[in-house]
Amino acid sequence: MSRYRQLQNIFIDRIEVNQYIGLDTSILFYNKLLESIRKPLKMILLYGRPGTGKSVLINKIYHDAKDKRNVFLISTPIQKEEEFIKKLYSFILPESTIPEDLTYNRFIDICNALKEKKHVTVLLDEAQLYPSGMMEKIRLISDTRVIKFVVSLHKTEKEDLIAKEHFQSRIWETIELKNGTIHDTRMYIQKKLIHHNYFEIANMFSNSNIRLIHRFTKGNYREINKLMFTLFEIYDYYETNKPSKISDTKIKNKYIEMSALKLGYIHA
Repeated sequence: MSRYRQLQNIFIDRIEVNQYIGLDTSILFYNKLLESIRKPLKMILLYGRPGTGKSVLINKIYHDAKDKRNVFLISTPIQKEEEFIKKLYSFILPESTIPEDLTYNRFIDICNALKEKKHVTVLLDEAQLYPSGMMEKIRLISDTRVIKFVVSLHKTEKEDLIAKEHFQSRIWETIELKNGTIHDTRMYIQKKLIHHNYFEIANMFSNSNIRLIHRFTKGNYREINKLMFTLFEIYDYYETNKPSKISDTKIKNKYIEMSALKLGYIHA
């Protein structure tokens, strides 16, 4: 596999703990969320536009805190109420057999009986995909204080859950993730490359390159991944077919612009 094919793989967008990049802002969000989990809260809302790093952050928190703080993760929304309740039951009573006739009301009774004995945190990723009726029951379960929910969802224009009064009254903390700054964009690219021992490639990106990448992606990490993947795809083509066209010491802005054109960020 060519060097630029390997570089493409670094920027494939995937949700894994090792994809967490310790930027100043991401460390700030990480510490804030971890501190919120330590507090006696009922619900914590983590929200932001797609591509701001919510899922990677949730997975990082789970990886680091699961053995110390009774933290559990539901990464893919469970649409069926019965299955969801059984999953929660297994979190709070892992040594017990799940009752065959476990219903939502019975589960609430169990939680109320355990109020002073059990406290767990459940991380719900992609929570915008839960039906509204399920979200209401999640909110009511949080009132028992046996389960603290960290609800991670996309911030949308049409439906903003935090604007709903019955939801907001149960949230004691909100954390909004935003797109990165130009500095974040630089550090994100460099740290990903350095993590895979591509020091010389990391040093090829100039301030002008980073400003251009940030302009096209607006600092959205998913879009940065897409642009970087496409950039190294173009470099791979030139290395194979026209090696004299590319430099081993610097990245040319025209190739970043070609990537942006291919992705539809700009139009010819």
